[in-house]
Amino acid sequence: MRLTVAPIRITRSIKGAANAIRAGGIVAYPTDTVYGLGALALEESTVRKVIALKQATSSKPISLAVSEFGMIKAVAYVEDVNLLHQLLPGPVTVLLRKKDIVPGVLTAGTNLVGIRFPSHKVARALIDYVGAPITSTSANVTGAQPAMCAKDVSIRVGCVLEGGQVTLGPSTVVDLVNRVVLRRGAGYDTVCEMTEIPRQIANRK
Repeated sequence: MRLTVAPIRITRSIKGAANAIRAGGIVAYPTDTVYGLGALALEESTVRKVIALKQATSSKPISLAVSEFGMIKAVAYVEDVNLLHQLLPGPVTVLLRKKDIVPGVLTAGTNLVGIRFPSHKVARALIDYVGAPITSTSANVTGAQPAMCAKDVSIRVGCVLEGGQVTLGPSTVVDLVNRVVLRRGAGYDTVCEMTEIPRQIANRK
């Protein structure tokens, strides 16, 4: 007998998706780059759920997403406020020195935390409703192609928050502590212009 798998629920209710995250669940949500997996980023148990869902290893860090600059200051030490405002919000992941409130499982035991401040209105509204940073990692099993629309999400989340088609692809990752670009992606030219970091890519493992 062939078993049928129920389709993943797609919703337009930002409040409903936020309530699911606040209850300890995982949802997929749109950003300006790709669809991401959202869970409470400052709770070790929910971060571990995301790692398991992605079939990832705990040695790979996961970024978090915020909806305003105050959230960044709550989780990381900000040394150059003006630069941060030049880069964010936008399709860039910045690495800053983390504060103790950030669980080590999120950063794979390092002292740096990856932070996304998306310009996508749905993503920011979702984080506002949650009232706390949420995880920001692509909504796919590790190694699979990232989802660019709600229907592309095949990973088994509680629901997918509809936010239309996204087009930019993975973000540029820039380490603002050590001043190096770790991954070239969306927003790369802006990062190089604003930080004056040489246009060369370090390997990120």
